[in-house]
Amino acid sequence: MNFLAHLYLSGNSGDIMTGNFIGDYIKGNRYLAYRDGIRRGILIHRKIDHFTDHHKAFLETKNYFRPVYSRYSGIAADVVFDYFLANNWPLFSEVSLSEFASYAHSALLKNFDILPDEVKRFLPIMIHNRRLESYATAEGIDTSLRIMSGYSSIPYRESFIPDLLSSRHDQLFHLFNQFMDDIIDFINENENLAIVRPVDQ
Repeated sequence: MNFLAHLYLSGNSGDIMTGNFIGDYIKGNRYLAYRDGIRRGILIHRKIDHFTDHHKAFLETKNYFRPVYSRYSGIAADVVFDYFLANNWPLFSEVSLSEFASYAHSALLKNFDILPDEVKRFLPIMIHNRRLESYATAEGIDTSLRIMSGYSSIPYRESFIPDLLSSRHDQLFHLFNQFMDDIIDFINENENLAIVRPVDQ
């Protein structure tokens, strides 16, 4: 999962959000250096990644991106799942995406001093550009993948993602919904965070 989904699957705790957000940057037992809430968020991040990497719907989604993204197809699928989450946000939260993003930004800024240096470098730009909200458009996630390709070996093909979302939208959205139903249940059962979709109430 990408940034928005990790934050969403953190419940309402700012510390858990922070830990979940920085999880990719904290390797091995370095999580032990953080206080309880952030430590828990880091461990939840790892559980989410493990669950995602083995889920049938996610594995099937990766196949759509493999021709262009090859071994990075999982990253492309992560970003596209963030698109579906942002684009269909009212199905997942009673709080608007803008309000949620602002709350997440506040939590991360409150903990700015303990963030890994790499996160400190990109977070201000991410907040300024309201990147979490930009995931709600195909162009927004296309831009995110283009930015990633600029500082990593992730390939980029202009318009591939928007075109794929246009031609395979229903199939991908179905896979996304299957996955989200299962991962929300997984987090609620294992972490007791009480993540409730409006449709479940």
